[in-house]
Amino acid sequence: MQIVAAGLSDVGQQREHNEDSFVILPEFDLYIVADGMGGHRAGDVASKMATHTIASFFQATAKEDATWPFHFDPHLSVEENRLITGIKVANKRIFEASTRYREVHGMGTTVVGALVARERGRMYVAHVGDSRCYRVRGGHITLLTRDHSLLNDYLLVMPDMTPEQREELPKNVITRALGMQDSVVVDLLPEQPQPGDVYVLCSDGLSGMITDEQILETVQSGGDDVETVSQRLVQRANEHGGEDNVTVVVLRVA
Repeated sequence: MQIVAAGLSDVGQQREHNEDSFVILPEFDLYIVADGMGGHRAGDVASKMATHTIASFFQATAKEDATWPFHFDPHLSVEENRLITGIKVANKRIFEASTRYREVHGMGTTVVGALVARERGRMYVAHVGDSRCYRVRGGHITLLTRDHSLLNDYLLVMPDMTPEQREELPKNVITRALGMQDSVVVDLLPEQPQPGDVYVLCSDGLSGMITDEQILETVQSGGDDVETVSQRLVQRANEHGGEDNVTVVVLRVA
């Protein structure tokens, strides 16, 4: 299984600062997008802390004798444990910095990450918040993640909510993010990639501006060139208003 990846982050049309970050680490088959919150200074710091800390954790645990700071779950694979633990380490560092330094008090960030386990033929997708992972396969697009939002939390308890009731709920309220508390629950999804699959990791600056169908059209029109696809996704979000920072990482499976 071969992975080709490209990423792009853009300030958008209406923001002065970019609070998003992303990292592509082909040596670890690791891909991360983070969307910071808490004002331009704090949000920028939080998202960069998330991507840097997760990347540093993977580098530090490359050796088998490395010490892990959190409990190893025996029901999960090494790769799953490594991805979840990296995100938990990032959460702890962001929370501690937020409580220690007044200028970044209350900062946080969403995160979505994909880790490819080649020997298992698997990909593990982990996320906290409303940054998303989509899969494009066979002409169809599937949202693999579930936004940790107030609306989705209500829908879990009240699945029969009317459109009017949904409209009454405040939009874009995140119920889970890195840095909000000392510990965090990380959602994890195992995937079995197939040749030709395209995965899109993105901040809500993309998913909030264009529909899933428009994401699908843009991925398909870009062909096999992941750099072109990432550029066109960002361009399309900006053409539809660009109300937020826009960040995408596009993976193609060969």
